[in-house]
Amino acid sequence: MSIDIAAMWDFRKPELSEQRFREALPTASPEDAFILKTQIARTFGLRKEFAKAQSELAEIEPQLKSASLEGRVRYYLELGRTYSSPVHPLESQSPEVKAQARAAYLRAVEIATEANLDNLAIDALHMMTVVDTSPEDQLKWNRKALALLESSTQPNAKKWEGSLRNNVGYALHLAGRYEEALSEFKLALALREIAGKIEPIRIGHWMIAWTLRALGRFEEAVEIQLRLEKERAASDEADPYVFEELERLYRALKNEEKADYYAKRLAKQRVDA
Repeated sequence: MSIDIAAMWDFRKPELSEQRFREALPTASPEDAFILKTQIARTFGLRKEFAKAQSELAEIEPQLKSASLEGRVRYYLELGRTYSSPVHPLESQSPEVKAQARAAYLRAVEIATEANLDNLAIDALHMMTVVDTSPEDQLKWNRKALALLESSTQPNAKKWEGSLRNNVGYALHLAGRYEEALSEFKLALALREIAGKIEPIRIGHWMIAWTLRALGRFEEAVEIQLRLEKERAASDEADPYVFEELERLYRALKNEEKADYYAKRLAKQRVDA
């Protein structure tokens, strides 16, 4: 498409993103307008307003047959996200809902693969881990996405590697394969450091520390989490996940005083949120 929708996205501010997409509609070509409307639907999904997201997609569904291949992929990708995504409550994920999400995501993969839209095919493949949540299934889908990435020559597809390595590490951790998970998390961190975005780098360090705790390497994990705590404090962004890990680590180290301290900080952070 002729509009750079990636530059218009601020995933932390879906309302702002929606505004940007709507402002671009009057001057957009019909093909680009269709894609912009799929992204408007996504902004509602991120706000957990799934019925509104589905309503937005229902409005453009009659245009689906005449839409561009990219438009069709994005339609099915966003349709899948209205049924199953990381922000959906677990109790909403019935077998019927998952079946609808699976059909939409796999349709997106099919069209994207035929159209050589590797970036979008990878996106749809990685969303399948929300539908099929066992560690084995998560590994299967993420490795399919990685295989496509490795065979692709498209720069926007290559940008997925840090996230996919992190996801593989997460699935390995859930499977209890902690040494393998640690290796993947270290690869993911190295890639994210090259990209230079602060938040993914911090998440990368947290994942490594989380896995070090699972391996019984408590002192190393504490050192990383304390550094993350200081970095968050410097930017006035307390992280409850850091407090939670520090409580667990100090319990493991039999330091009940510090464990209680972080338990209180965690409780306060949850109340304030």
